[in-house]
Formats: sequence, structure tokens, C-alpha cells
Amino acid sequence: MRLSIALLALLPTIGHAEIHDVAMLTRGDTGAMVYEPAYLEIAAGDTVRFLPTQRGHNAASIPEMLPDGAGRFIGKIDEELLVVFEVEGRYGIKCSPHYAMGMVMIVDVGEVAKAAPLPDALPTRARERMSEILAR
Repeated sequence: MRLSIALLALLPTIGHAEIHDVAMLTRGDTGAMVYEPAYLEIAAGDTVRFLPTQRGHNAASIPEMLPDGAGRFIGKIDEELLVVFEVEGRYGIKCSPHYAMGMVMIVDVGEVAKAAPLPDALPTRARERMSEILAR
């Protein structure tokens, strides 16, 4: 009986998690080598589904842009990847083969300081694209 009550108490929180789709594209509405959307604001516990809409891409965390306590992830080329974002903070995401070309995106989970500086270690084009994303 106690277990049933505990599980019922969890049901309202389980139902609120959302799934957000992100297309990985060679050419999209916003340019070449892009994720669409390039920016997400989500709640802790939400899932992002990275879709291999066009060939040759993956999604991977950028180590310099992981919140404390968050785990790294890397998807395989041309494969769908589901990532549950449990830890609040700003995540940088890259396409491993196209990182230097600026194929990046940002996922803000929960309350995030919007003016947080970008890491110095980012490739030039990735830094430029992230600055553009944050300026929108």
C-alpha cells in the first residue's frame, strides 16, 4: 500500500517532462552546418531528441560547456540520440566532424545566467555562432 501511494505521488512530476526535437542539418533555414533550433530553454528532466535529418552529423557535449555534475555525451554519426538533461545550467552541443565549421547549439536548462561568458577554448567559428545564437 505504501509503495502505491509513493508511486502515485510521483505521477504528476513524471508527466511534465517534455521531449524537444532538434534537427541536425547540412543546410537549413538558418545556414549551413546547423542545428534547428540552435537554442533551447528547457526544464530539468526534459529530453532532447537529436534527429539525423541530413547525413554526416552527430550531437556531443562540449566539455568546457557542461554544468558542474553533468555527464558528457556523444552520439554516433547519422544516429538519433536522446539526452535527458537533469542538471540545471548551460550546455554547449557540437557536431564532432563540423565543430570547427561552427555547427553548435546551446541548451539552457532551468535558471541560467544569460550573460555568462563563452569559454576561450571554443574554435573561432563555433564562438561566433554561439554569440549569434545568444544575441537573438
